[in-house]
Amino acid sequence: MDLPFIVTTLTRRGLLTPGRPIRVASQLSALRRWGWSLAGELRQAAARDPDRPAIIDEDGVELTYQRLLDRAERTARSLRAGLGIQAGDRIGVLCRNHHGLIETIVAATLLGADAVLVNTGLSPAQLSTVAEEQRLRVLVHDDEFAERVLTLPPELPRLDERAREELVVGALPGELHPPERDGRIIVLTSGTTGAPKGARRRTPTGFGPLVSIIDRIPLHTRDRVMIAAPIFHTWGFAALQVCFALRATIVLHRRFDPAATVAALADHRCDALFAVPVMLQRLLEVPPPDPRPPLKVVAVSGSALPGGLAPRFMDVYGDVMYNLYGSTEVSWASIAGPADLRAAPTTAGRAPHGTRLEILDAAGAPVPVGHVGRIFVGNEMLFEGYTSGASRETRDGLLDTGDLGRLNADGLLFVDGRADDMIVSGGENVFPSEVEDLLARLPQVREAAVIGVPDPEFGQRLAAFLALHPGETLDPEAVREYVRHYLARYSVPRDVVFVKYLPRNATGKVLTRELRRYFG
Repeated sequence: MDLPFIVTTLTRRGLLTPGRPIRVASQLSALRRWGWSLAGELRQAAARDPDRPAIIDEDGVELTYQRLLDRAERTARSLRAGLGIQAGDRIGVLCRNHHGLIETIVAATLLGADAVLVNTGLSPAQLSTVAEEQRLRVLVHDDEFAERVLTLPPELPRLDERAREELVVGALPGELHPPERDGRIIVLTSGTTGAPKGARRRTPTGFGPLVSIIDRIPLHTRDRVMIAAPIFHTWGFAALQVCFALRATIVLHRRFDPAATVAALADHRCDALFAVPVMLQRLLEVPPPDPRPPLKVVAVSGSALPGGLAPRFMDVYGDVMYNLYGSTEVSWASIAGPADLRAAPTTAGRAPHGTRLEILDAAGAPVPVGHVGRIFVGNEMLFEGYTSGASRETRDGLLDTGDLGRLNADGLLFVDGRADDMIVSGGENVFPSEVEDLLARLPQVREAAVIGVPDPEFGQRLAAFLALHPGETLDPEAVREYVRHYLARYSVPRDVVFVKYLPRNATGKVLTRELRRYFG
């Protein structure tokens, strides 16, 4: 990435604003010694803005950057002295969004250990599989998961919230030095169709990744940011990295509640919100505060935008919405801003600076504009592979996202869905996402999901699952006629199932395996 672009972007976002010379020198020294890991980012923030609030929890805990760093260092020293944790070990973290989660992740990177971010929605069986496959040395968990961890091997140390706090309080004096290896962040894939896989995230080597994001999403230094997306998810963790780099004040709630979130945005005068799309749907179901929070940015990622959500949300909260399309494996691929979403509400936007985005056919050749193909992405934060040793297909430095999509004449990307979600019905290729977007526009529909199910005559057919707003009704044949009016006959769902709500994982993605159980 070219230096003039980096300098210009950092200046626009306030990161090159002059400060006290001794603090600027300490900030640069922290980055030079500790690099761009989460530990390095926290150290540079504490060096430059030690007394600035870093985290505000919903229970009233407020930690400055210096205090947060001190607690993370104490946790690291206790993990090293009490449990023998060292560089290369793996620490499981089964926590919701609160300061203890962040302290534990930073402590791991301070020691050069890998932090395995465990999805809070995993079953006891899945949790046992993760502990074994990731070779965890210790598991740090919130109290609410005490029963879930009982099935883990007794020799695996487990630290609940009280034990974690004792690590902080009882830490012995000592000094921490940059580890011999960078601690990796291991994010578990969503596991909507099977067991989650561990993906090793790269450690940034400079300003490039940050600049790619904040050039397109106008976040500024010292903003007040609420991270509603789970931090154990790629999007929530990316938000944490950006906030540390910007020395932002981070507002956290353990669980997402639309009314509580709206109140917190107003009470803390938040400039930005990081969320997943289903959270925005829920926010629209509660009255907006008066006066409105001073939101400049509402950044979403993690799943496809339902049809009509972007304009409806911006009609209430202003043109502040940004949609980032990416994945655990490719980090980011494209970003859509408010103007893009007004013009094309389901677009994934355009590739940011320093990112290559191509739509390729089965042979690896580019497809014409408007044609559907496989989405390949290249940037400096492609993942290092799965912890199992497996990887993804690459072509000329570009990584396969596993998604199908197309570019329009204006260069906007549209994602049609997972390659393995496309079904063939009677010889026709059908994309469930297209039908989902259409059904989501019905005023009676709260949320919609469309999947392929086996069919003895056509091979596969579409089944639509609809959750309606309270008090609303719909007739299945009326739903089919509505789709028939707008789409081809093979896109009409043969089955229309009404459900109270769609089963989702902790990051808001629909669990298609749960829906398929309706059909045996």
